[in-house]
Amino acid sequence: MVSGASDAALARQSIDAVQRRVVKVLAAAQVFGGIGAAAGAAVGALLAADLATESLSGLSSTASVIGTAFIAVPVSRVMNDHGRRPGLLLAYAIGVGGALLVVLGAILGFFPVALAGLFLTGGGYAAGLQSRYAAADLASPDRRGRDLASVVWATTIGSVLGPNLADPMGNLAERIGVPSLAGPYLLTVCVFIIAGALISIFLRPDPLLLAHSIRAESTGIAEPARRRNVPLLEAFVYIRSIPAASLGLMSMAIGQSVMVAVMSMTPVHLKHGDADLRIIGFVISGHITGMYIASPLVGWAVDRFGRRPIIILGGVILLAAFMIAGTASGHQSLQLGVGLFLLGLGWSCTLIGGSTLLTESLPADERASMQGAADLLMGISGAAAGLTAGLIVGLGSYAMLNVVTILLVVPLIILAVRHGYRVAPEPV
Repeated sequence: MVSGASDAALARQSIDAVQRRVVKVLAAAQVFGGIGAAAGAAVGALLAADLATESLSGLSSTASVIGTAFIAVPVSRVMNDHGRRPGLLLAYAIGVGGALLVVLGAILGFFPVALAGLFLTGGGYAAGLQSRYAAADLASPDRRGRDLASVVWATTIGSVLGPNLADPMGNLAERIGVPSLAGPYLLTVCVFIIAGALISIFLRPDPLLLAHSIRAESTGIAEPARRRNVPLLEAFVYIRSIPAASLGLMSMAIGQSVMVAVMSMTPVHLKHGDADLRIIGFVISGHITGMYIASPLVGWAVDRFGRRPIIILGGVILLAAFMIAGTASGHQSLQLGVGLFLLGLGWSCTLIGGSTLLTESLPADERASMQGAADLLMGISGAAAGLTAGLIVGLGSYAMLNVVTILLVVPLIILAVRHGYRVAPEPV
């Protein structure tokens, strides 16, 4: 008995050592992936306006968001069949191809080519989102939230560095005969390649494949040669049938929707208050800081206090954000900055709490493909919210938009409070 317990402890220590390596590799790749994503995002709208018209500038972010959502599906299916590493490599390869298309579209002065490229750059974003799931594959239940959050936090570095590199990359592009606004996408190509190389070389053993092998060994059930990829509709029906998974997905989708809606219209609200680009940049930077800076603390809290309480806390923080931002005029940039910081913090809680809850609630053999379906819904929800937000502000006001987002978050809080889900973690 003692020998068996000792062997189990040694096995867990070995798995924990592999897991620490996995998280470090994923976080390092996420830094470079975040640089590429943020550098492109900094100039995407300007490039669209330059190649087409200002009225179509919003299509740049919309195309990337929708691309991220749809690319997550084939990427997750590759992961389900062959492991995390091939799936992440596919996502980064799609992102590289997309960035090259954007550069080509800028050189040709042909917006449809650039727009197709913007859609495909979503592969880089999809890789970042799927990396958080990869960080949870081998994690012990008491560290799952922290490990997932560590990879989310690594995005902070890229989000800060990326926009600051846009100007020097624009200058470099002009020197080699490429339009300056396409310069950041040359950077995107380089850093996505670096991120892919890190995954290819160092993400060994593959965390998902190892998790399947460990589970098969512990249960005595032979690991299937090919795991089933669950069709999208079936995946959503299955997630809906599991209360904990349903809450996790609802937390992710609603958090993403309200965050995109309010964040996307805040610069417009500030501009109506005669704020200059420096003030607008300060407020949005504060928002991005709120999204990522507290991720390690949020992950610790998810493990310490539970997934559901942090989802509830995220919902409450979001309500506070809407009340603070929604009552501010376009001239009150400080109040809007506080509201947008809280918006990012609330989103972090709903994303990390929801992702952790969803992951551990799904069957291991079909988990990866269902995670892709979940990210598809989250992405579509965010894109739809971004498009709808403009209509709401146009027909009503920025304050009305915040009232609508309150109406979306309240049901999430009520559902999480009413159902104290307790998830039995799988042995890993």
